[in-house]
Amino acid sequence: MAKFVKVEQKLPKHGRVTPQQLAETAERFDHSGRGAISNPTGRYEPDARESFDDGWDTVEEAPPPLRTELTAETARTIITFNQSPDIRFDRSINPYRGCEHGCVYCFARPSHAYQGLSPGLDFESKLFFKPNGPALLRRELSKPRYVPRVIALGINTDAYQPIEKRLRLTRAFLEILAEFRHPVSLLTKSALIQRDIDILAPLAEMDLTRVGISLTTLDPKLARRMEPRAASPRRRLETIEKLSAAGIPVTVMTAPLIPSLNDNELESLLEAAANAGATGAGYVLLRLPYELKDLFHEWLAEHYPDRAARVVNLLREMRGGKDYDARWFERGSGKGPYARLIAQRFATARRRLGLDMVRPPLRMDLFRVRETPDGQMSLDV
Repeated sequence: MAKFVKVEQKLPKHGRVTPQQLAETAERFDHSGRGAISNPTGRYEPDARESFDDGWDTVEEAPPPLRTELTAETARTIITFNQSPDIRFDRSINPYRGCEHGCVYCFARPSHAYQGLSPGLDFESKLFFKPNGPALLRRELSKPRYVPRVIALGINTDAYQPIEKRLRLTRAFLEILAEFRHPVSLLTKSALIQRDIDILAPLAEMDLTRVGISLTTLDPKLARRMEPRAASPRRRLETIEKLSAAGIPVTVMTAPLIPSLNDNELESLLEAAANAGATGAGYVLLRLPYELKDLFHEWLAEHYPDRAARVVNLLREMRGGKDYDARWFERGSGKGPYARLIAQRFATARRRLGLDMVRPPLRMDLFRVRETPDGQMSLDV
C-alpha cells in the first residue's frame, strides 16, 4: 500500500531545532530514483495541495514511476545578464530549465515556481529546453554593438544534464561560440562534457575557455542520495583527468559544503581533484533559498535522521540564526566560527595542493564576426 502523510507542523523559522521536530516534518512520497522526496506547491500558487492516506485503505498500489517530461519553449533572448557584485561573470546562457540530475541541494530549484511548478519533483522531471537558442545566440553575437565578455554556460542548471546527450543544445552553443572565438566558461558535474573536448581543447589553446567540475563527495552512497542522476565521484575525477590531459584548465568546485554531512571530506576532495589534474579550486556553503529549505530539511529527516538536527543547527549558526542569508559576499560562505574554520581549512589545503594558481583572464581580443561571401556580416538565424 502506498502511504502518504499530510504534514501540518513546520520547523520554526529561526533558532535551534530538535531531531523530533525535524523528523515530524518529513512527508513520505514515492520518489524512487529522484532527489526530492515530495512535490510541494510553488510559492506563487494560490492553493497548496498534498496527498495523504485518509485511513480508509483506498490507496492500494504505489503510484507509477515518475517520468521525465520535456517541453520546448520559444525563447525571446538567450543571454541573461546580471549585476551581482559577488559573481565573476555578467552574462550566462542556460540551455535548460529544471535539471534531471535531481540534486536535492540545488539552489535553482525555487526558479521552477516561476513556471507554476513545484521546486520538488517537478524541478527534476518537468524540463524545458530552448531549441531556438543557438539561432538567437548567433544573432546576438552578430550585432554591431555587441561587446564580448565571458559567457558562463549552464550556471543555473547543468548544461550537461542527461537530456543533453540527445538534444545536443549545449554542443550547438559551443560550436557557435568557437566560430566567433568568444570566451566561455562551464560548470558541470557530468562526464558528458568529455564528448565536447574536440571543441573545448582548441578554445583552451587560445585562452578562451575554462571548466569547473563540481565534486561534492567521494562517498558513492552519499552521492546517490544527494545527486541521484549525476555522474559518480569516480566519473567526475576521470573527467577532470581527461579535460586536463587535453590542455583544458579545470577548477574543482567543492560545492555545496554541508556541515556534518560532507564538510569532513574537504581536504580529501581537493587532494583527489589535484591528483586528477585540477589547477584551481573553489567552494560554496550550502544555500537554502525559498522552498529549498523545506525540501532539504525533509530529505535530511528521511536519509540522515541521526544527524539532521545538527546539520540544520550548524547551518543556522553560519547564517545568523536563519536558514539562509541572501546578502552578497556572505551567501556563499556564511559567517561565525564554523564558517571561518571551513574557510581556513580550504585556504590551507588549496595552497598545499597547488590549487591556488592565478590564471590570466580569458581573452576578449580574438572575438570575430564571420562574414558571408558577399562581404556582409552573417546574421543567419
